[in-house]
Amino acid sequence: MKKVALITGASRGIGRACAVALAKRGYDIAVNYNSNDAKAKEVVDEITSLGRKAVAYKADTADLNAVKQMFRDVVKEFGKLDVLVNNAGVVDDAYLLMIREDSLTRSLDINIKGYFHCAQQAALKMLSKRSGKIINISSVSSVLAVEGQAVYSATKGAVNSMTAVMAKELAPKGITVNAVAPGFIATEMMDAIPEELKAKYLEQVPMHRFADPEEVANTVATLCSGDFSYLTGQTIVLDGGLSL
Repeated sequence: MKKVALITGASRGIGRACAVALAKRGYDIAVNYNSNDAKAKEVVDEITSLGRKAVAYKADTADLNAVKQMFRDVVKEFGKLDVLVNNAGVVDDAYLLMIREDSLTRSLDINIKGYFHCAQQAALKMLSKRSGKIINISSVSSVLAVEGQAVYSATKGAVNSMTAVMAKELAPKGITVNAVAPGFIATEMMDAIPEELKAKYLEQVPMHRFADPEEVANTVATLCSGDFSYLTGQTIVLDGGLSL
């Protein structure tokens, strides 16, 4: 029987890699994005070329009404929802004394409220069949102090905590909730970092390389498989040893 996954922030980076990885494992994919229509269409086209169904849904996850409508549309289109990958997020680094109120609000709205919005709506759709998997994308910054990332670290620490509590609440309903906390990943975000800073980051990674988005996606896809049916409430730190 076909399975359906919704990935938020799936037009690029880790979200895109997760969408493609799950499609390769037989999932039909709901591709959520917030602004880039062209990038979202590229992901849809890539998934359909794999022989799977894919539909793009434009919605700001910080907007509860938009999230509710997206989940209604997904279930109407695909018939059900088996997996949610909570991935949409923002990074706006600033030292404590330089943090702007608008940036703080945006980070809290998307990185925390957005995850709550989507997890809540996913759980409501999964309850009737008493099965489902929610994967929250966290960050190594949730367990490692990185200068300039007080806000980002706080939001990702919240993701780890909400993952554990959601898992405990939803386990009796047949729904598992886990998180993946990546370290430095070779995405467009990393490309924007000056070379000397990237070299500094690389020195801190015991494996002496950055991860590919596909490595994060493969971890997410494995968590969605039956091989980890008894695992819930865990945050898997995927950082090449950075946090050791």
